[in-house]
Amino acid sequence: MLLDPTWRILRPLLFRLDPERAHRLTISTLHRAPRLATTVLRTLAGPVPPGLSRRLGPLTIPAPVGLAAGLDKDGEAPTVWPALGFGFVELGTVTALPQPGNPRPRLFRLPAERALINRMGFNNEGSAALARRLQRLRDRGDWPDVPVGANVGKSKVTPLDDRAVADDYRTSVTRLRDVVDYLAINVSSPNTPGLRTLQAVAPLRRLVGSVLSAAGDRPVFVKLAPDFEPEELAEVVEGIIAEGATGIIATNTTTSRPGTTGRLGEEGGLSGAPLWPLARSRIQTVLDTAAGRVPVVGVGGIHRVDQVAELLDAGCAAVQLYTGLIYEGPGLVRRLHHGLASGGGA
Repeated sequence: MLLDPTWRILRPLLFRLDPERAHRLTISTLHRAPRLATTVLRTLAGPVPPGLSRRLGPLTIPAPVGLAAGLDKDGEAPTVWPALGFGFVELGTVTALPQPGNPRPRLFRLPAERALINRMGFNNEGSAALARRLQRLRDRGDWPDVPVGANVGKSKVTPLDDRAVADDYRTSVTRLRDVVDYLAINVSSPNTPGLRTLQAVAPLRRLVGSVLSAAGDRPVFVKLAPDFEPEELAEVVEGIIAEGATGIIATNTTTSRPGTTGRLGEEGGLSGAPLWPLARSRIQTVLDTAAGRVPVVGVGGIHRVDQVAELLDAGCAAVQLYTGLIYEGPGLVRRLHHGLASGGGA
């Protein structure tokens, strides 16, 4: 895809900065001037083409490309993202307790591969702070016109004990259930010690059941890693469906290192273009196992309209992206949706 002329200028400037500093600068700018940013971005992006609205479980989304968790962890710019054309927005990941995350540096670019490696470690202000921020938006009548969800993870200091973990997730879910449109349970980040052990069938079923009891009428999705063997993944999906979760988000970042360039020795989760083949395979396993019983959101390495069209044609209810936005620029979502409206293609 061709870069937007503005992004062709701005990206080299931002890429001279440390990745986390560039990210923080961007989010802070949007947070300080959301109305101006929304006006400018909406002018640049234009309206979402008609005919792209669809159902995501009980939610109606105006377009199938959503913002993945990780970009706006603390909900600083939820009113801005729809201006880029996103059909839904996922904030977080947030935890019950505020936490600084892992030591820096913890975010690395792989420009040759259009990828990132991160080991952020759920750095966030906590779910109580996010709930307060979102409640203020609702009270002012500034709630976005697309569904907004919160991605919830485990606090690092919470022990890997069934009851402690359940209480930790339930705390965040209870705080957020009345101020978001849906919830996503993150058990798949590689950057919190032991978190991925919660993806085993028995503990995951117990956790999902506990979260559902706290979520009220809010839809609950479960986000899974790509680093399963297909047989294991199918078993996990069956367990999630049996517990009554609304849907599945597949996939998170990978601890494997597909590709050949960049800082492949860095620990953390890899996202971006090299993830696509692995994510695509695991998404298909989830789709085949779910067999239409729950909606599936496809994530992982998406940056072209043919990839979006392929996932939607395969049965995904929607898709999400994050890293593609970093490399392709703010016009990416518009291009994807216009490409879909005109019949898909590369």
